Amino acid sequence: MEEQISKDKLNQVLSMSEEIISLARDILTVRFRFFDVPLYMISFVPKEKCGGFFSCNQQVLYDPKILLKSYMKEPGLVTRLYLHEVLHMIFMHEFNALKLEKRYWDLATDIAVENIILEFDIPEAKLSDDTKRKQIIDGLSKKVEPFTAEKLYKEFLNDSSWGKCLEEYEEIFSLDVHKWYEKDEATSYIRKEDMEKLARRIKTELEAFSKDKNNSVSLYQNIKELTKEHYDYREILKAFTVQGEEVTVNDDEFDYIYYTYGLDTYGDMPLVEPLEYREVNKIKEFVIAIDTSASCRGEIVKKFLEKTYNILLETESFFSKVNLHIVQCDAQLRRDTHISSALEFEEFVRTGKLEGFGGTDFRPVFEYVDELIEKGEFENLKGLIYFTDGYGVYPERMPSYDVMFAFLNEDNHREKVPGWAMEVILEDELNEH
Repeated sequence: MEEQISKDKLNQVLSMSEEIISLARDILTVRFRFFDVPLYMISFVPKEKCGGFFSCNQQVLYDPKILLKSYMKEPGLVTRLYLHEVLHMIFMHEFNALKLEKRYWDLATDIAVENIILEFDIPEAKLSDDTKRKQIIDGLSKKVEPFTAEKLYKEFLNDSSWGKCLEEYEEIFSLDVHKWYEKDEATSYIRKEDMEKLARRIKTELEAFSKDKNNSVSLYQNIKELTKEHYDYREILKAFTVQGEEVTVNDDEFDYIYYTYGLDTYGDMPLVEPLEYREVNKIKEFVIAIDTSASCRGEIVKKFLEKTYNILLETESFFSKVNLHIVQCDAQLRRDTHISSALEFEEFVRTGKLEGFGGTDFRPVFEYVDELIEKGEFENLKGLIYFTDGYGVYPERMPSYDVMFAFLNEDNHREKVPGWAMEVILEDELNEH
């Protein structure tokens, strides 16, 4: 009899917890039209005596008794947890988990989603310690921009002064235990490609309903950051190539069988001679422009040049002779260093001096390059790479060659790059150890 009463009580607790979860989903569905799909993609799975809330594979494992007790103490907790999990899923935090330092990534993702939830200001999802959460986020936002999990992660990872605060942050921002690290990405129930499509759809809906976008600034910024195209500097550098001839054996067209047969049969007379050249794609003519305004100082410029030089060497992208101009410019043209070989490039990286450190105007560089083309300094200029902080005046007219602006970091305040130019963010690559 007692066993039956105990079983009935457990069923009652389970039933009540399921009703609470269903109510939370209904509240969020009504409030957020753009979350309709992810809200129903997440499933809450009861697991007695599991000790709390655990998230993995778009599932939340929960102890029904703990959920019920938590709800009685904090009525907004379940709705908050549900939305917390939805945002983790939308921003694909689970897919990056295996590649990163667990403690920092867990905390960064929790703070990022809680920031968005606080901005929503949902009465049914409020918690008693939200004021403390907001104070911490206000302090962090002064150092982290844009306020995303990725940026927070780098801040915690690279600045040891946060160490003493992490334990406090973990206690206040963690609503669940992330079990993301116990599986391979490939075993996830939902493919990363599907989540990327979902994120793009949500971004489109936010843009279509400007009221939603304005009331969800952090959500929109995070979605925008997630869905934007990220160009690989190494890959883009390959686009700055031209077809050329190099004196070397063309292995693709040379038949060694006939060559060695001739030597064996007729002594020193091969039946075929190797072709003495082959067509290769290697960088022969291009321009590197360096913004020497006050914000672009020597050490970071040197890192950029070293990165560029090393990529060119790795990909065998240099002809024995090159026609490379390294142009320094702030608000006016300062210096043009002509490079004709890999050795000269290496020497400039080691000993080259920067000049300028005034304001920034991109136009003088483009005017100067156009003059060089008119003078016949270039046979077939492929492109120009401009390393800059992005605060300058862009030319209005599209040049006759490809252009890439290489920025040190993300910055939502600088002017948008013209549609005819590519852009790449080098922050991660220049900070590699």
